[in-house]
Amino acid sequence: MKTIKYLITGCFAILVLINCTTDDNNLDYLNNVEAPTNVVAIFKPTQDNSGLVTITPNSEGAVSYNITFGDDTATPQKVNQGESVDHIYEEGTYTVKIEAVGITGLKSEATQNLVVSFRAPENLEVVIENDLAISKRVNVTANADFAISYDVYFGEAGNDTPVTGNIGDTVSYVYQEAGTYTIRVVAIGAAIETTEYIVDFEVTAILQPLASAPTPPARAAQDVISIFSAVYEDEPGTDFFPDWGQGACCGSSWTTFDLNGDLMLQYINLSYQGNQFQTPVDVSGMEYVHIDIWNAGDVARVELSLISLTNGEKPVWIDLTANDWTSVDIPITAWTDQGLTVADIHQLKYVGDPFSGGTVFIDNIYFYKPPSEFIEFPINFESNNLTYTWNGFGASNFGPIPAATVANPNPMGINNSATVVEIQKPAGAQVWAGASMNLSGPADFTDGTTITLKVWSPRAGVPILFKMEDKNSPPDGNGNPSVVVEVQATTTLANTWEELSFDLTSFGAFSTSIDYHNVIIFPDFGNAGTGETFYFDDIEIASINFPINFEVSTLSYTWNGFGASDFGPIPAATVANPNPTGINNSATVAEIQKPAGAQVWAGAAMNLTEPADFSNGTTVKIKVWSPRAGVPILFKMEDKNSPPDGNGNPSVVVEVQATTTLANAWEVLSFDLTSFGAFSTSIEYHNVIIFPDFGNGGTGETFYFDDIIITN
Repeated sequence: MKTIKYLITGCFAILVLINCTTDDNNLDYLNNVEAPTNVVAIFKPTQDNSGLVTITPNSEGAVSYNITFGDDTATPQKVNQGESVDHIYEEGTYTVKIEAVGITGLKSEATQNLVVSFRAPENLEVVIENDLAISKRVNVTANADFAISYDVYFGEAGNDTPVTGNIGDTVSYVYQEAGTYTIRVVAIGAAIETTEYIVDFEVTAILQPLASAPTPPARAAQDVISIFSAVYEDEPGTDFFPDWGQGACCGSSWTTFDLNGDLMLQYINLSYQGNQFQTPVDVSGMEYVHIDIWNAGDVARVELSLISLTNGEKPVWIDLTANDWTSVDIPITAWTDQGLTVADIHQLKYVGDPFSGGTVFIDNIYFYKPPSEFIEFPINFESNNLTYTWNGFGASNFGPIPAATVANPNPMGINNSATVVEIQKPAGAQVWAGASMNLSGPADFTDGTTITLKVWSPRAGVPILFKMEDKNSPPDGNGNPSVVVEVQATTTLANTWEELSFDLTSFGAFSTSIDYHNVIIFPDFGNAGTGETFYFDDIEIASINFPINFEVSTLSYTWNGFGASDFGPIPAATVANPNPTGINNSATVAEIQKPAGAQVWAGAAMNLTEPADFSNGTTVKIKVWSPRAGVPILFKMEDKNSPPDGNGNPSVVVEVQATTTLANAWEVLSFDLTSFGAFSTSIEYHNVIIFPDFGNGGTGETFYFDDIIITN
């Protein structure tokens, strides 16, 4: 058994370096150093009934260790990284504590059980398996009573050194070649006698990919020319195995390989293969060629040649990684600098090294150019020019979960759009299961730093984590980008659309200068999957130039209520939020009391000191608390400098109506100003007016409003 916890200490051994004044001694990197991870210890007993055990600690990121032996020895023993310590135990069971200390003083702690017995190991059970992900790697796990550790002799010629592991742990070994080997496992305790297990085991090689190549990012149609990809629209009529004599001369062949529905090109005994286009393709407007290649290690590299009708072919060699996808983006200049014309490419050619010596799998062949601008919000999945490809991840077996853009199954309330994102979180999924989408360029935050997201959840109270990554940042310990922003919000409704807000500035490391490319959504974050389906839509940025959120202490939000039964004022003011729940926990909101008998046009108005700025959008969104569902709300803006109408009010206006869908709960209503024919962004609208319960007389009710924002 092993348990780990993290400790923080205020003492830093490295502080002795602070007095160094040379520019070369910059210690800023220490700010990013984390506590040691993967803390373990190997126990090696002396087989002489003495109880002597050698303890060798190890971890990632530690410079030393404090070992507490778990017996009557009170003082921990300090051990430097790479060293061991000996300790004599009496027969018994002990809990050994290993405290790993990092360079900054941050600590991590692990505990491991140690059983010391002077009886020979008994009931030895050994499990030997071929690794499912790494070719020719074998994993061995051994358990036995009265054993402390075990040695595995893997039987490969020229290597007689055993691999040692603690009893119950797993050790691994990668063979040079597949084949049958004699594996010997020796269980070791504190006794003189050992117990052995010997078996002939067949080591196998992985000869095909077990996972798909990385999914290409969303790109505008004018930014990509695709030859073979499930994401983009491919050039029609391409022949993926033209008869160039490679079959007769070299035994080369091809097929389409289907990996759980993901089709890829498989070239067997790769000598020279190629693709013949139906018509020549002008790729002079593109900047890169992308290709993904997988092989089991029998092909060291592949030559990729572009072939022009005008002046022949030029090669570029691609070095391959064994048992993994090699994903490359090669500048078009790698060919044009050799003098190749790329305005009439009609063939691609692949040559293996060694020639006709192995098999490769190829996917995602396309030419592309970077987007000329940032990816602009909203991302609403209605565009005909972009392909929104979502990758679900985090099933119980760490594989994918279903995620895709689908027809809106619930067009109602605040969301009647045709296309939405569906994420199915199956039962038993990991707590971090979700879906990601790669953007072809970084997100543009010049319009604001608060993300709004429409969500359909099967339950209220479900945490939703919104995350963005800089895909070009160094990987973290799990191989994901290390530069991220992530913010959490919680659903308040079940089986209906609602809008959640994610203030990116609440994440300390967020910066608008970072190029965030990837969008990730984790539904039901914080607990395991329960076999549920979530829908998402309209990833938007709220305008920075307009919200009216009643929290800014330097502004005076003065509301004037009008339209009582005697044509006088009605109560309207900014007040403390009486219902800080759900999507609105802000401290201050606008209150409008519509008394019984009020006029149908009764409401409240607020004069702005400056005209509204529509440079960032033309849709107004307002959080509304209504005493009833189905209440019409009229939002109006006036140009106070325009000539008066027949009632003495400004004649130049924009007014749009929306209807509440909830009672006694906060919701977001949207008002598309462009739906009002006379609206123009060039008009200076100064006054904001809200008419609750427009269309019938007052019924003695109170409404609350908050966060009036302008979005795309």
